[in-house]
Amino acid sequence: MTIVSPGPSFSPKDGGRISEVAHALEAMRRDRPPFIIGITGSVAAGKSAFAAALASAFSTHAGRSSVEIASTDGFLLANQILDGRGLTLRKGYPESFDVVAFGEALRLARVGPVTFPGYSHATYDVDPRLDHRIDSPAVLIVEGLGLGPHRDAIDALIYLDADEADLEAWFIARFLRLWEDAEHDAASFYARFRGLDRAGAGQLAKSVWTSINLPNLREHISPQRDLADLVVRKGPDHEIVGVLERHGQAARL
Repeated sequence: MTIVSPGPSFSPKDGGRISEVAHALEAMRRDRPPFIIGITGSVAAGKSAFAAALASAFSTHAGRSSVEIASTDGFLLANQILDGRGLTLRKGYPESFDVVAFGEALRLARVGPVTFPGYSHATYDVDPRLDHRIDSPAVLIVEGLGLGPHRDAIDALIYLDADEADLEAWFIARFLRLWEDAEHDAASFYARFRGLDRAGAGQLAKSVWTSINLPNLREHISPQRDLADLVVRKGPDHEIVGVLERHGQAARL
């Protein structure tokens, strides 16, 4: 169950850290654009928010305005297909993505315009109305799960790291926010859970984390930390507490 909502904000201190990340990334740039940066990590690690903050810092640092953000969520198989394959409870796992389509999108991004498919976190399904066209940016930031099979197509990979207990707390808090928002949105995926009280919704979120997201983290997501060029470590309040540069000689930023 891959669930995304507006992510955490960053403090001025975090802004400095993100600028340092942008500086480190600049040293890894390819001569030929686009420079493709991947951001991955657990569900609820704050990948979307970090991507937005990095895009701002990177464009400022590099003196370029041509920075685009895309998500891997649109390459999740449609719910109807997942249901037919018995993969509904494996959503977010490697087999729930259209690996071929995602690889082709990365390839096309290097040579010209390409459309990344959209995904609605309210309806919890792919949504063509949210498709995003990418047109030859200087920098393309791709955030989400499912990056592992395409590591060779990504110029620099960032892994967002945090304690499992913090990730669980963030996931539950986010689930509850989406559950609350569904009170007045019958089309929301979370509307089906409005019959629960807050405690019951929290218990459901905890069950989803324990049975689905935590095993996915341990089996498929965490191993990508060793493939990353930069590991960004986050504390309990989403603050950035350290950055490890693994590209070349490891060093603390």
